[in-house]
Amino acid sequence: MEFNVTNCGLHVGNIEVLGVASASLFLIGDADTIQLSSAFDTPAESLIIGALVPFTPQG
Repeated sequence: MEFNVTNCGLHVGNIEVLGVASASLFLIGDADTIQLSSAFDTPAESLIIGALVPFTPQG
């Protein structure tokens, strides 16, 4: 997949993160190259999908 974005005068005032996935990318700014990969070597029968854990900010 090729995804091109052109930002002119990017200004970030406030960011509120409500949750984070087990595999995620959070980026503000410029990046020449982003390469994401994933590997899953656990047998499917041992996969347990449970409730999501809420993200609670510290502070």
